[in-house]
Amino acid sequence: MSPRKRATLTGFLAVLLWSGLAALTVATAPVPPFLLNALTFAIGGALGVAHLARTGGFGALRGIGWRVHAFGTAGLFGYHALYFTALRLAPAAEASLVCYLWPLFLVLLSGLLPGERLRAGHVAGALLALAGAGVVILGAAGGIGGAALPGLGIAFLAALVWAGYSVGSRRFGTVPVGAVAVFCLATAALSAVLHLAVEETRWPAGAGGWAAVVALGVGPVGLAFYFWDEGMKRGDIQLLGVASYAAPVISTAALIALGLAAPAPAIIVAAGLIAAGAALAARAGRRVRPAPSGG
Repeated sequence: MSPRKRATLTGFLAVLLWSGLAALTVATAPVPPFLLNALTFAIGGALGVAHLARTGGFGALRGIGWRVHAFGTAGLFGYHALYFTALRLAPAAEASLVCYLWPLFLVLLSGLLPGERLRAGHVAGALLALAGAGVVILGAAGGIGGAALPGLGIAFLAALVWAGYSVGSRRFGTVPVGAVAVFCLATAALSAVLHLAVEETRWPAGAGGWAAVVALGVGPVGLAFYFWDEGMKRGDIQLLGVASYAAPVISTAALIALGLAAPAPAIIVAAGLIAAGAALAARAGRRVRPAPSGG
């Protein structure tokens, strides 16, 4: 198997782990967003440090500039602070679906990378997926209550942040994946400071809540970042975009199966529109490939 294919498959694992992000986040209530960030990223960072210690990979982190650490920390901290806040302010299924516009934005932004260009299919896919988000937002205004609209707006911002972080990772292709451990620990520290400054401390409710926090830290807010970093830097970014479009459907299905969301027609329609629109954009993107060089 080629290194590119191996990296792409590694990125797929992150998508599978993220499918459980919404359900696990709901299970951590009433932990406030910054405290949840601090707890889960501390776990995720500790996993990375343990791996670096076992493999002797600390030396590879020497010489990494502060801009790289600032970029990685801003991406991880920004997205998850927004995501956790969105799921506290709006119903989980609706907020999660809006957050899952990020695969679409990923494909749109990747079309601007060297050797790629934006096509009509990208625009059509964007409109289709945005229609899905519109179904969620209109449902919030007329059904689940206008109080959810700020949460959905925050979810939209979260989608933009994660897409920008993912595509921007290409710029740092030579930075070792182990640097993600530093990003995680810096995110945990920053989140802890902000928690103490602006939030009331509320710990998980019982053993189930703590189990959800640990599961988040190990999976969607832990191993997934290392997998995703490898996929974004060395894998097929367009193909990973295609895989990511399954995440909103799987995530919504998990919420419904666990009784954390009602199987409302609007949610199902929105999930289908977002997935279909993003897949259409990805298909357009995969048609654009740099011409082979050489004779």
